[in-house]
Amino acid sequence: MLAKAKSSVLHGINAKEVTVEADVASQGLPSFSIVGLPDAAVRESIKRVRNALVNSGFKFPNNKITVNLAPAGIKKEGPSFDLPIAMAILAATGQFDKNSLNHTLVCGELSLDGCLRPLNGILPRVLSMRGKGINRCLIPSENAPEASLVKDMAVFPINNLTEAVDILKGEKTINRTEMNIEKVYDAAAKHDADFNEVKGHIYIKRGLQIAAAGGHNVLLIGPPGSGKTMLAKRMRTILPDMSFEESIETTKIHSIAGNTSKNKFLISQRPFRAPHHSISYSGLIGGGRFLLPGEITLAHNGVLFLDELPEFHRNILEMLRQPMEEGMINITRSAGTVQYPARFMLIAAMNPCPCGFLTHPKKECHCTIPMVQRYLSRISGPLLDRIDIHLEVPALDYDDLSKPKNCESSKDIKIKVARARGRQKRRYRNKRYNINALLSPEEIYRHCGLTKEAEDLFRLAVTEMNFSARAYDKILKLSRTIADIDGKEEADADSIAEAIGYRSLDRRVWV
Repeated sequence: MLAKAKSSVLHGINAKEVTVEADVASQGLPSFSIVGLPDAAVRESIKRVRNALVNSGFKFPNNKITVNLAPAGIKKEGPSFDLPIAMAILAATGQFDKNSLNHTLVCGELSLDGCLRPLNGILPRVLSMRGKGINRCLIPSENAPEASLVKDMAVFPINNLTEAVDILKGEKTINRTEMNIEKVYDAAAKHDADFNEVKGHIYIKRGLQIAAAGGHNVLLIGPPGSGKTMLAKRMRTILPDMSFEESIETTKIHSIAGNTSKNKFLISQRPFRAPHHSISYSGLIGGGRFLLPGEITLAHNGVLFLDELPEFHRNILEMLRQPMEEGMINITRSAGTVQYPARFMLIAAMNPCPCGFLTHPKKECHCTIPMVQRYLSRISGPLLDRIDIHLEVPALDYDDLSKPKNCESSKDIKIKVARARGRQKRRYRNKRYNINALLSPEEIYRHCGLTKEAEDLFRLAVTEMNFSARAYDKILKLSRTIADIDGKEEADADSIAEAIGYRSLDRRVWV
């Protein structure tokens, strides 16, 4: 007898439909085989399914059992096929009506006693089946809050194999899981850090405010202890709140990486990823045996913070160039090719020299000029060109540190950022982007107009400072963002002068 169950397999941040077909033949020697390009974890499900069925009190057929995972051309990975294989075998042997599996998505890893373990990537699995005739899903109970984010899909949390069969028989009723999304967003609005905790650095905060308003990348340069990391960690507190669509896309990524749980089923705060400089290629870019997302994808819709930038391997840093420009990364390995989104805001920090005290007003630097040049050369020119804002973070003196806190809070800065983002959203309402940092060369010419005085100043600066073509575009984008923050229709001389001031590495004022 033949029975079928619907399941899915992950592919990038999405999933593909898989039909699990179980045939229990009365002829032939007793055996249990799985075909359809299964990996080792899927082949091992033979033992897990057999023991789970027996230990749950079901009859395991002493027949020739063949399980086919269709389509056969897609590689099947992971233990998520345990439950659909078990349900298909039970249906094929008449232990419940096989028609009850119609319009049902089944996913889950079985333990030997028949209990279900949670899975990674449950949100993309459920999303991929919406609109394909599937209107309910049987999944592990710990994954139910995450799956409930999908509208028009009835989610039934299952603790063990017996519960799944009872639901399909109609002998047991389990309430559908529904979550209060508003409470999640209310909790996301609260942060442990605030910009008013950072004393001094008014110029730096202004630069970070501009970066947040336009989605620009930032490089912080300063001696040890000047506050670079402290400033970077507070960056996401001034970024606009995530929309529900952004949260769903970000949650899909973190679900695949195994970063979600029953209590953290929706990513409602913008991600902040800060990998160590010893990170590998696959750790930063993504890849590995199962082609998992890397740090640049986990930072999608949020902030990627690279502290001690010159300490990262240069070849790894060069791999950032494509995703910084295109907002996505293609990973091609022998296991296949996947595409991951990688639209992040880069915040990098570095010392001005190997010892770190080149720009310190009191401490003496012991580095020679060749040492400083070698240190800076670890970061290539093309990568620096892709970083819009260069901010020199000075060391604070006693007077700055001893002053009472009277700085702008993150909430106040966030209001200004949101106002500037609103202007950009209205300006680019018919475009695929809504921030200045993503403007194409044609759009720069159309939207980044300068007053006569600003144009004269910019011409002089480009002539004297020998900016690259990419730096030229970056300055125009920055001036547009500065004008948006200040409520100006066009970038004037003050806006263009401030934008030029944020390109300190191009000007080499401290080298």
